[in-house]
Amino acid sequence: MAGLAAVAGLAWTARDVPAQLGGRLAGRRAERAGRSPQFRDGIFHNLAGTRTMVADPGRNLLKELIFGKQKRRPGTAVPLLHPGGTPTGGDTDRELNVVWYGHASTLVEIEGRRVLLDPVWSDRCSPAAAVGPRRIHEPPVRLDELPPLDAILISHDHYDHLDMATVRGLLAHQSAPFVVPLGVGAHLDRWGVPEERIVELDWSEQHQVDGLTLTATPAQHFSGRGLRRDGTLWSSWVIAGAHRKVFYTGDSGYFDGYAAIGAEHGPFDVTLVQIGAYDRAWPSIHMFPEEAVAAHLDLRGGLFVPVHWATFNLALHDWSEPVDRLWAEAKARDVRLAVPRPGERVVVDDPPAVDGWWQAIA
Repeated sequence: MAGLAAVAGLAWTARDVPAQLGGRLAGRRAERAGRSPQFRDGIFHNLAGTRTMVADPGRNLLKELIFGKQKRRPGTAVPLLHPGGTPTGGDTDRELNVVWYGHASTLVEIEGRRVLLDPVWSDRCSPAAAVGPRRIHEPPVRLDELPPLDAILISHDHYDHLDMATVRGLLAHQSAPFVVPLGVGAHLDRWGVPEERIVELDWSEQHQVDGLTLTATPAQHFSGRGLRRDGTLWSSWVIAGAHRKVFYTGDSGYFDGYAAIGAEHGPFDVTLVQIGAYDRAWPSIHMFPEEAVAAHLDLRGGLFVPVHWATFNLALHDWSEPVDRLWAEAKARDVRLAVPRPGERVVVDDPPAVDGWWQAIA
C-alpha cells in the first residue's frame, strides 16, 4: 500500500509535466524556422559559437550546490510594494515607467501603452509543481490585478521566463497578443492560446502594436524545456514608441552584438539587463554584473534597471551578490542606476536613489 501511495503521489506531482514541456516545431512553423539565418541542422544557433558549460577542473558543482557556504536566500522577507494604477497627469506621450515584479517579470509603461515582459507568477520555475527552484518572495500583485496590457513579450522558453500557468492566467484575464521568438508559438499553441494572439519573430523582425514597434534582436543564450535543446529561438527586445525607447536583454552572455544593437536602435532611455544566475562554469550564456554594465554602455543606455535576480535561486552565488557587484561597477563607471523593490514603480525620468534596501535583509 505504501508503494502504491508513493507511485500515486509521484504521478500526481508529475501530472502536468507533459503539457509543461510544450509543443515542438511542425508544419508551417517548422518551414518558417528553416528559412531563418539562425536555424541550421535542425536547431537554432547563436551568432558566435558558445558552450553552455565550461570544464572547471577540480570543481564539483553538485557538491558546491549541496554543501556550499553561499547564502542563497535572504535572512528576512523581501519587501514588496504594490504599484497601484498608472500615474495620471503629465505628458502621456512622453511617459516611461518600469514596474519590476521580480526575476525578469517586468511591466513597461510607455507612452500610454503597457508591455509585460517574461511573466512568471508560479511558485516554482519547473515542469513539476512540487520540485525545482522555489520563489524567494511572492509576486507583489496577483495576475488578475494587472492593468490591461497591449503586448506580452517572451524572451525564450526556459521555465523562469515562460510559465504555462501564467500564460493560461493571462489568457483568461487579458486580450493582448503574445509576441515571441520563432518556435515559441508551438508552446503557446499547445496551452490553448489562439493563433491570432501569437506573433512569432526572427531577429531583426518587427511587430507594430498600438503605436509601439517591438523588434526582436539577438541574444547569446540557448533554449529548451526538456531534453532537446535549441528547438526554439531566444531573443532580446527593443520596445520603441514615438519618443521613448526601452531595451530588454532577456538571458544572454556578453557579446559584441550589444554594440551593434546600440548603434542601430539606440540610444535607449532605459535598459532592463540580466544580472543574476551567472557562474564561471557557464560564462558565455549569462552575464556577470560587470559585463551587464558594459552591455548597458554598449547599448547607449540611459537608466539601468537590473532584472533576473532576487526571486529564484538559479546559481551558486549569494542571492544578493549580483546587485552588490552591480552597484559598485555602476558607481565606478558613472552609470545611472535604479534598484527597485519588487512591485515598485520606477519613473524613468525621476528614478529613486539607490538605497541598498537588500542589504538590510541579506
